[in-house]
Amino acid sequence: MHDLEDATWQEFEEYIRDILSYHDFEIQFRKVFKHEGRGHQIDVVGVRKDLCLCIDGKKYGRGRHRASSLKAQAAKHYERCLVHEEKYGIKSIPLIVSWLDDNMVVENGCIFVPIHMLNDFLLNLDAVLEELSF
Repeated sequence: MHDLEDATWQEFEEYIRDILSYHDFEIQFRKVFKHEGRGHQIDVVGVRKDLCLCIDGKKYGRGRHRASSLKAQAAKHYERCLVHEEKYGIKSIPLIVSWLDDNMVVENGCIFVPIHMLNDFLLNLDAVLEELSF
């Protein structure tokens, strides 16, 4: 997919899934699970060896409340990842992949990766996670 701006949010998530698959991750797409009576969903779960990336894809516009919305979504996604980690017994790294050209940052326990940086992020994953203390 070349023009992500015109992609639906579903196509955006599929694009993220395809990039992880290219990097030899075992994929669980739009994973739904229950834990302690509550339902949860993670857009893309990628597992490779003992590493699990739990990805929430965000295709937000450039609205003025975007930053505060992303921070709130990060807190919710972080909590989902903790539940995933507890239920499945695998360290679950929370990522939010955004289609906007933001810098990579950590917010509320989640790593934000702009879609245009996802491939490089995955190529250098061990070094990046070590640098970010994950």
